[in-house]
Amino acid sequence: MDSVLSQSHPAVESIVIDGASTDGTLAVLEPYRSLFGVLISERDQGIYDALNKGIKHATGDVIGFLHADDVFENSEVLAKVAAAFRDPTIDAVYGDLVYVRHDDIRQVIRYWKSGNYDDAALSRGWMPPHPTFYVRRSVYERLGGFDTRYRIAADYDTVLRFLAVGKIRAAYIPEVLVRMRAGGISNRSLKTIVRKSLEDMDVLRRNKVGGFRTLAWKNLSKLGQFWKR
Repeated sequence: MDSVLSQSHPAVESIVIDGASTDGTLAVLEPYRSLFGVLISERDQGIYDALNKGIKHATGDVIGFLHADDVFENSEVLAKVAAAFRDPTIDAVYGDLVYVRHDDIRQVIRYWKSGNYDDAALSRGWMPPHPTFYVRRSVYERLGGFDTRYRIAADYDTVLRFLAVGKIRAAYIPEVLVRMRAGGISNRSLKTIVRKSLEDMDVLRRNKVGGFRTLAWKNLSKLGQFWKR
């Protein structure tokens, strides 16, 4: 929350979705309550159901997500995103992301450099880091939110549906926008890695982007992120 409140861009609507947690989260959020546009704490059907709730309550022109334990790289991130959206032909904006140690966000473990998007990129396994992916609310209204049938890969499905099927136009900000603490749901165990791969394959086929080769490229392309700085 401090990371959000530090942003220099003045027009930010903060929507906080909590899954009826019992670990003291609400006590942490209480001092910020007056600064939120919306605070919801109730049971949900997983992370993508929670994100859909956020979309439903959003009134701003552009929607982005900052997940638990993630922080913006600096106080100018949202200002730069907003500046990119001044071009009325742009539907989405994305940037780079770094994975950092959970106990020390200054120590980078992995650097996800997005690069510019082109029509053939998706079939090569490319996708932007979803925590940096900002989209006009009108796109969600037109193409839909997250498909909650997927437990791990609904963000990948959304990106493919927007870019490959919806043909939206995206702009790249060539710098780090978000620091993400390592240890996300998609690589928690061998079981989740297998499930993610199966969901990724279904997402690729449903959106008619590719198959096994695309999935292989998608996974292999991550290896270089551990050496890029």
